[in-house]
Amino acid sequence: MSLKPRVVDFDETWGKLLETVEGVIKLGNVPRATWNDRFSDVYALCVAYPEPLGDKLYSETKKFLENHVKGLHMEVKEADENLLQMYHKYWEQFSRGASYMNKLYGYLNSQFIKKQKLSDADIQYGYGIDINEQLMDIGELALDIWKRLMIEPLKEQLVKMILGEIHRDRCGESPNQAVIHGVINSFVNVEEYKKKLKLKLYQDLFEVKFLQETGDYYRSEAAKLLDENDCSQYMEKVLHRLSEENLRSRKFLHPSSYNRVTQECQQKMVAEHLLFLHNECKEIVRKEKKEDMQRLFKLLQPIQNGLGEMIQELEKHIKDTGLEAICNLRGDNVPFQFVESVLDVHTKFSKLIQSVLAGDQAFTSALDKALTAVVNWKPSPRHVCKAPELIAKYCDSLLKKSSKGISESEVDDKLSQSIIVFKYIDDKDIFQKFYSRMLAKRLIHGLSMSMDAEEGMINRLKQACGYEFTNKLHRMFTDMSVSNDLNNKFTDTLKNKDADLGISFSIYVLQAGAWPLGQTALTPFAIPQELEKSVREFELFYNTSFNGRKLTWLHHLCSGELKFSYLKKPYIVTVTTFQMAVLLLYNNCDSMTYSELFDTTQINEKELTKTLQSLVDVKILNKEGQGNEHKCTFTLNTEFTNKRTKFKITTAVQKETPQEVEQTHSAVDEDRKLYLQAAIVRIMKARKILKHNTLIQEVISQSKARFSPSISMIKKCIESLIDKQYLERNNTSTDEYKYVA
Repeated sequence: MSLKPRVVDFDETWGKLLETVEGVIKLGNVPRATWNDRFSDVYALCVAYPEPLGDKLYSETKKFLENHVKGLHMEVKEADENLLQMYHKYWEQFSRGASYMNKLYGYLNSQFIKKQKLSDADIQYGYGIDINEQLMDIGELALDIWKRLMIEPLKEQLVKMILGEIHRDRCGESPNQAVIHGVINSFVNVEEYKKKLKLKLYQDLFEVKFLQETGDYYRSEAAKLLDENDCSQYMEKVLHRLSEENLRSRKFLHPSSYNRVTQECQQKMVAEHLLFLHNECKEIVRKEKKEDMQRLFKLLQPIQNGLGEMIQELEKHIKDTGLEAICNLRGDNVPFQFVESVLDVHTKFSKLIQSVLAGDQAFTSALDKALTAVVNWKPSPRHVCKAPELIAKYCDSLLKKSSKGISESEVDDKLSQSIIVFKYIDDKDIFQKFYSRMLAKRLIHGLSMSMDAEEGMINRLKQACGYEFTNKLHRMFTDMSVSNDLNNKFTDTLKNKDADLGISFSIYVLQAGAWPLGQTALTPFAIPQELEKSVREFELFYNTSFNGRKLTWLHHLCSGELKFSYLKKPYIVTVTTFQMAVLLLYNNCDSMTYSELFDTTQINEKELTKTLQSLVDVKILNKEGQGNEHKCTFTLNTEFTNKRTKFKITTAVQKETPQEVEQTHSAVDEDRKLYLQAAIVRIMKARKILKHNTLIQEVISQSKARFSPSISMIKKCIESLIDKQYLERNNTSTDEYKYVA
């Protein structure tokens, strides 16, 4: 075949080409040689000499396609009941034939038509040519002709029959899926060549009417279901209908319609009956009907603001369940009961949210809000919230040696669980104060079950609240290890000096700033003669090692071991320093008056009375005389016996007294004032000038991780800082503060 332009007889060439085109469009059998010859004919017409005949070829092809489609239209129109099947049959044939024709006319498309097509910029900004008049590729032309001469005249009948067939499917009949899907898809495929709004015909012609029909059908279906069923059955059947319609969409429709159809069904069967569902919601949640809750969740989740009522009901139910569990706790083991009750509620509803409500974050937040309200509950605003103290006592009881019957791994699990409850506390600083006091007692009196467990708990608190929260607790541990090193150095120093104390002596040196021991409990005390040398030697050693540090002896926290050799059998007894001071006096006599004991030991009356009473209670001393304590005589009981040869005289020193609890809360209040003042100064230093309400909000925001400050306390702290000249009121505005540099 020569590619050189030549003179071509159009009528003769078109005659041969037309015969082949008719075969192609009807999917007839066209031999390969004929196809190649016709391909060459198209090329020859496009490059004909002296005048290219592309225009004429395009015009004749268009005329042929129009006549062909008109003929098909007449046949389809007369098909009556079989209209959809006939339309589908001819569409399948025509669309495939058009794609083959497009290939046959490849040269015309690429060289002749492409040069005359408008670019995207021309279409967008205007080129002075009617877009509808521009030339199209032959494949596009065929589809456009089908749309104009087949779909447009038949659109009412086609849509009506499609909707009828889909209605039959909803009623349980089985229409021809391939035909319906093919006809609907033809509305999309006929405009697939367009660069914009490819789905416009499909949406305008079919989708709008289908959605309206679907809405009407499911509105009446919902009304019918409501009349015949209760809420549980209604929800079950609505979910079934939604599932069926979802499957139906995938059988018949274009993917762009799937979500719109589902939304239309949800609107008619769920959104329009929200009031009914919300009214039933309370009973479903209160009675914890899991299947109904799951159905309700699935129905309400896609609806805007649909879940709000259910979330509120669940939050209220969790709160009521939690308060019911913790409000009437009685007995000695209240901390355990409290924490375990809160954990039971948390576990129960966490599982429910995961299994029934798909772990939805909104419900998890509702659980957190409800349990925060439960944990921080107090009978009235004037009462103090007990939760921080109870959780600290719970941890204390687990970490003590006395927790019998529980393995170390179980203790570790329970401590991990306690952090769940701890995170809900608003006043974490109160917990910190109680926990540090209890930790101090465990460390000083050697009551910790395991130092690893202690460290593990502090690390958990650190993860929950940050390093600052546990800083002092870490320093307490450091002091214990430093004290062990000091004892070893002290022993080595004594060996080097050949000094003998005559007793076994060990100490803890604790930083005043890290340990919550305070010095308010200090009492005058005359150290027993037997201990004087040890105390003097250690002070000398310490002052030599650490110049400028001051030691304050906390005798009320000390203890020692005494050996009783005056009885029928020897006993080794662990006692407090005050008990030791009293008992050592009986080395020289058998009986002493209260006044003699007071003068010799110099312990204050309150502490001495408590010490003597503890010795009388265990029958080591006998008390002679009634009434006024000061007139009594205390005699050594030479008939004392005990089942154990080694025992400890218990005192109230290791138990939390109401006074200590009150002192803890007072200490927390003082710490809060300092914390708030520091926060106010930080904020004002950065902002320089700030309005009253903004400052209050900033302070609350910075403090909420540790505690919830009251507005009145913040105001008092502001006044205090004004008095201290850190701040001043702005002269131009009464509710504005200025930072004083």
